[in-house]
Amino acid sequence: MSNRVIFLADMESFYASVEAARNPALLGKPVAVCGDPAQRHGIILAASREAKAYGIKAGQPAWEARRMCPWVIFVHPHMQTYIDYSLRITQIFERFTERALPYSIDEQFLDLTGSEKLFGSPRETATAIILGVWEEIGIRCRIGMGENLLQAKMACDCFAKKSAAAFFELTSATYAAHAWPPPIGSLFGVGHRMERNFHRIGVRTIGHLAGLPREMLRRHWGINGEVLWLNAHGIDYSTIEPGAVSEQKGVGHTATLPRDYRKQAEIETVLLEMTEEVCFRARRQGKIGTTVHLYCRGTDFDYPTGFSRQKKLPEPTAAALDVYPLVFELFQKHWNRKPLRAIGISLTGLTAYRQLQLLLSDHHKREGALLQTTDLVREHFGRTSLFRAASLAPGAQLFQRAGKIGGHDS
Repeated sequence: MSNRVIFLADMESFYASVEAARNPALLGKPVAVCGDPAQRHGIILAASREAKAYGIKAGQPAWEARRMCPWVIFVHPHMQTYIDYSLRITQIFERFTERALPYSIDEQFLDLTGSEKLFGSPRETATAIILGVWEEIGIRCRIGMGENLLQAKMACDCFAKKSAAAFFELTSATYAAHAWPPPIGSLFGVGHRMERNFHRIGVRTIGHLAGLPREMLRRHWGINGEVLWLNAHGIDYSTIEPGAVSEQKGVGHTATLPRDYRKQAEIETVLLEMTEEVCFRARRQGKIGTTVHLYCRGTDFDYPTGFSRQKKLPEPTAAALDVYPLVFELFQKHWNRKPLRAIGISLTGLTAYRQLQLLLSDHHKREGALLQTTDLVREHFGRTSLFRAASLAPGAQLFQRAGKIGGHDS
């Protein structure tokens, strides 16, 4: 369907822009949003355009940003505020279409197909959205337009973000002319590792990839290789429908540790705390899971170590004491005894708890009632009102992370 009008609306340096919108004294100054520089959370989450002019970018440590720009202004993240601003921006989008698909906290796909008689041409509509976000929220919005989601994403990331008009359009007819010259790393779906793989076989630009046989890419990299070939040709069969956000398939929690964790006892304490958190989140949604997944990442970014493994539970559950033994088993079996930087636990294969309630034994019913009571106490009086004694042991993170969103202050 070549007449589709798909937008990807992206907010410029979202976290930093929100901080400047809240505090006009920051406007026009090099601002970097980051956590506590004294701990590992001192990583840049967002940089204003003025900070980017000095080479500061997301993912850098705070000390490196300070070296690049001695007068950079560090601002602590306020995650709940960012969520609130994102919801306000969504309300602006909803004035133009009900066919929306959130991609991240600061990006959203919008299907404007057939809206010309209501809002004018696609460019006029994009201009109205950009102006509305700026006047009401105080944040710059960039919009990429395409005939599908992939083209809209490429139009935004590769061109609209660099355009004074903050808008760029790609179509199937113009895709090759615009999208093939950029380096292969610019193609959506190509990370650093895949970029190195392509460089080894002489693929330097998106056009080089587009010129390779589709079968060759599938033979080398399976379905992922074929998807990248489609991306290189601007082909995407995804659609946006009202309420297109799919049902959540899993509940997880990943945390970057405040220091390198070397002692097994300390790591096990964090594993238990994170298992508790994941199970609590599942119960809050009325879900139980069938599979547990454990992810551990080492401390070396250049030569990554760690593992990612999963195991099926004996029966569906969202009780930490049932899930943790498998977490512990996976950790014991796959940890290479090297220091860890990050840990993630997830519960997947979710099922509605109420569907199994009638089949539960008296023991499981009593256990469920106890968990429900515990959850009610924690929700009313805070996450630290009831906790396991392990959270008082060295390495525990419960009290440091209580009240935070995404590991940052709310």
